[in-house]
Amino acid sequence: MRVDIISIFPEALAALEVSILGRARERGLIDIRVWNLRDFTTDRHRQVDDVPYGGGPGMVMKPEPFFAAVEAITPQGEGRPRILLTSPQGRRFDQRFAEELAQEARLVLLCGRYEGVDERVLAGLGGEEVSIGDYILNGGELAAMVIVESTARLVPGVVGDEHSVEAESFTDGLLDYLHYTRPAEFRGIRVPEVLQSGHHEQIRRWRRREQLRRTLARRPDLIAWDRLSEEDRALLRDDEP
Repeated sequence: MRVDIISIFPEALAALEVSILGRARERGLIDIRVWNLRDFTTDRHRQVDDVPYGGGPGMVMKPEPFFAAVEAITPQGEGRPRILLTSPQGRRFDQRFAEELAQEARLVLLCGRYEGVDERVLAGLGGEEVSIGDYILNGGELAAMVIVESTARLVPGVVGDEHSVEAESFTDGLLDYLHYTRPAEFRGIRVPEVLQSGHHEQIRRWRRREQLRRTLARRPDLIAWDRLSEEDRALLRDDEP
């Protein structure tokens, strides 16, 4: 997968060079390239914004640099990339969206700033807006990093143990089960006996029950009751601690 990120603050995306993503880039599993939008301007001031038509506060990002950037980047790879603009008005980003994007060969992320981006950017480039939540950030760089990290870790080989990805929160629509490590007792709190039993089937059932209970307590909106298995329903009825 290749991901191109266009921003006026490329230095804000340095976190993509470390940890799991950094190693994945070194191994050639994912190609992430960051571009400075100002490099695609034509005036001596490298202006990327202007006052809004119709008046109002703030500045609006101009269309010309975005078009120039995307049109320069697109021929560098095979196929047309899927273009995303970070925006609080966009489709909500979630695990299903990440799984969808992980199937793409190429992504281009446009990082918005100021009061917004000229509407012709989306209309002319065939892009789509994506939001990581119902709140406002100073710019789209943090949102872009969230999208890239969540998506890239679903690319085969990026995360060493692919089974850990399969078991994470939201992967099957539920929150994750509880996790423990050594020591077996810490400050009077013990690891559940079942996890120390070595009985794999009992551990599997315990973990599934805890997933269901935690989701029901914290995020009941995530539970699709009509899709729960008979075992899931039985586990929810189970009164064991």
